[in-house]
Amino acid sequence: MEQKKRIRGASKYGWLGLLLLLVVINFLSSMLHTRFDLTREKRYTLSKATNDLLRKLDEPLEIDVFLEGEFPAGFRKLANSTGDFLRLLKERNGSNIRYRFINPTETMPGSARSYGDSLVNLGATPINLTVQVKSGESSNIIFPVAVVRYKGKQSLVNIYSGASGRISQEEINSSEATMEYEFAKTIDRLTDDQKPIIAYSTGNGEPMDARTYGIQEALHNDYRLALLNLNNQPLLADTFKVLLMVKPAVGYSEEEKLKIDQYVMHGGKVLMFVDDLIAEQDSLRFQTQTIAFDRNLNLTDLLFRYGARINPSLVMDLQCDFLPFAVGGTTGTPQYEFLRWNYYPLFESRGNHPINKNLGLISGKFVNSIDTIAAPGIRKTVLLGSSANSRIISTPALISLNENRNVQEDALYRSDNIPVAVLLEGKFTSLYRNRVTQAQTQALVSSGVEFKAGSEDNKMILVGDGDIVLNDVSAKQGPLPLGVNLFTVGSQYEYKFANRDFLLNCLEYLVNKPSIVETRNKNIVLRLLDKRKVDDNKLTWQLINIALPVLLVILAGFIYQRIRRNKYAS
Repeated sequence: MEQKKRIRGASKYGWLGLLLLLVVINFLSSMLHTRFDLTREKRYTLSKATNDLLRKLDEPLEIDVFLEGEFPAGFRKLANSTGDFLRLLKERNGSNIRYRFINPTETMPGSARSYGDSLVNLGATPINLTVQVKSGESSNIIFPVAVVRYKGKQSLVNIYSGASGRISQEEINSSEATMEYEFAKTIDRLTDDQKPIIAYSTGNGEPMDARTYGIQEALHNDYRLALLNLNNQPLLADTFKVLLMVKPAVGYSEEEKLKIDQYVMHGGKVLMFVDDLIAEQDSLRFQTQTIAFDRNLNLTDLLFRYGARINPSLVMDLQCDFLPFAVGGTTGTPQYEFLRWNYYPLFESRGNHPINKNLGLISGKFVNSIDTIAAPGIRKTVLLGSSANSRIISTPALISLNENRNVQEDALYRSDNIPVAVLLEGKFTSLYRNRVTQAQTQALVSSGVEFKAGSEDNKMILVGDGDIVLNDVSAKQGPLPLGVNLFTVGSQYEYKFANRDFLLNCLEYLVNKPSIVETRNKNIVLRLLDKRKVDDNKLTWQLINIALPVLLVILAGFIYQRIRRNKYAS
């Protein structure tokens, strides 16, 4: 009898000790938190650059995420991933990170307007999400964005990088992979009091009309855009972070080239979108063919010294955009059909650099190829290249609308990855080394620049197409979004290409801190099940996942009862 009392007492104290241990463990869990990221791509680990940004916050950073509501599975997954990421941020600086999820259809407090109306004014582009339902298709306008506020400033973060309302798992994965980068660059801009100044080069026939609306819209949140006439204004690397050269039409003088050269030697960055040939779609409006010929921009020797050459040739690609062509009917009532136009190539990102990582298709118009030249100390990276079914035609090139009336000779399209955009990095050598004149030296000194024969580590980007960053203009709608083809608007072929993202990525790589840009390298691999193996072994996996756990619980209970019976049998 005494033995049974001792056993009951020991058992009672044992349960009390276990209860006390659980209380202590739960208390410590609430005070301390850690996790082990066992994913191969370190999906749940913040980079050092992001951690450094969070540590610098000395006031609350407020984040409003507009992914609340009824969404299909893909966007629910994206909303959950966003929540996981924001919890990671809060764990690093819990006192200064505040976030909430909001339904954009809700009315703003103290206002009759919805959150969606306010987001449009901030520059957010809603997505008309098309969902397949039993009765057909259902459309829903959503805003996959976040608004970040800090010290009275606010900025918009695009969470979803897709370009169409028909979402895909690849686009969701891409958005998850670039999420840290999008938030990190936004926080960095909000904590920095000054916006970088981008110099838009003028004076050489660059576009100054409504076609530049897309550039202005893309840059106005994070940069200051200034016009700079190279003919009569000084180009100072300390003032302008990047010299943006877009589709010049008039050749550069030696004085202008010297300014560009010394700007590079003093650490200035150059982003150049150049059409080396005169080839325009407008030339085909009233005639069926036109000749593409050299613009004579006088940049060949300058770029050659830096390690690249924009060729006077056009890239034709079977992977291309659509244009409407008259295929029948009468002169008064022609019958049109959308056909692929090989002079409008579409460039698919190779993902070999943070600039083109997780980018969609980028559209070009009459694009020139680029060759890389041996230059000591210069690294070259091809950012955009043609598909495996492309070709080059040299000048003088005859461009004819009649080409699309016949079946393409696919045998001619055998070239692969023809470079059309190249990043150059390293220590550049001046074109005017050992040949600068006294007059040129005095002109530089008078504008506040001292001649340098070489640069420190620097970088520039050359693109063989000026139209990549110019938007089309509709007679009815005005300037269209950057990356939208005027001729396919309203048709089944309408698509918003990633030209805007490519422009911003180029600028961010040239301007931003390298550590923040490196966060774009994160890659989330889509690991799909083998459907054939799943079907072949369906019963086996059902037994393992459903029957086996139940059997293990029964077996554990049986073993426990046997041990208890043997222990207390006496």
